[in-house]
Amino acid sequence: MTMGSDLLNTPLFGIGLTLVIFELAQRIYRKTGSIWFNPVAWSIGLIITLLMVGDIPYDAYAVGGKYILFLLGPTVVALAVPLYQRRTEILARKKPILIGVVVGAVVSIVSASGTAWLLGGSKNVVLSLAPKSVTTPIAIGITEQIGGIVELTAALVVMSGCLGAICGPEFCRLIGIKNNAAVGLAVGTAAHGIGTARMLEIDRLGGPVAGLAIGLNGMVTAFLLPLMFILFW
Repeated sequence: MTMGSDLLNTPLFGIGLTLVIFELAQRIYRKTGSIWFNPVAWSIGLIITLLMVGDIPYDAYAVGGKYILFLLGPTVVALAVPLYQRRTEILARKKPILIGVVVGAVVSIVSASGTAWLLGGSKNVVLSLAPKSVTTPIAIGITEQIGGIVELTAALVVMSGCLGAICGPEFCRLIGIKNNAAVGLAVGTAAHGIGTARMLEIDRLGGPVAGLAIGLNGMVTAFLLPLMFILFW
């Protein structure tokens, strides 16, 4: 059944649906306290399911969804507040943070693109996977510049963020990383904003470090990625 309504062609539909679903997912997450009920991951799944079941075209949702996408930029900027509050502790760790971000950026690019290349992926697919650990606005800009598939990059960025938020901190503990700043650096570098949101819940230092890693990883990847593909492709 196709939903034909003037409401579908207004921003209210996409905005309203997103807010309602996310609030529901947040309540479930708070009630259960389980990492497997990450509100972002569940919101994405529920919205996709509703659009498919209701036979609602994505373009109708995107009319309002683009306004929410626009808020990604200010949200990342807002991470500067906890970063400023913990600036002394972060500056004391500036050298390992910089080294960690650079290494993390390189490993992310090589592992994602290398795996796609080994499995026989096309050049466009390989290029689209390269910025998968960078926050969405930067990743999309990078993909446009290097000739990848923007839609694929956006989906992979969100997937990486959700997976990092759900499993990242626990995986770090499992392999013996107990320093919260180090965990925050790893999660922020690999899982950008969604992972950082999880770290802000866990630790007052790990969260700001993760927020810093988002910006640094974006800068490093934007510089290194085009250079790497010019030299090695």
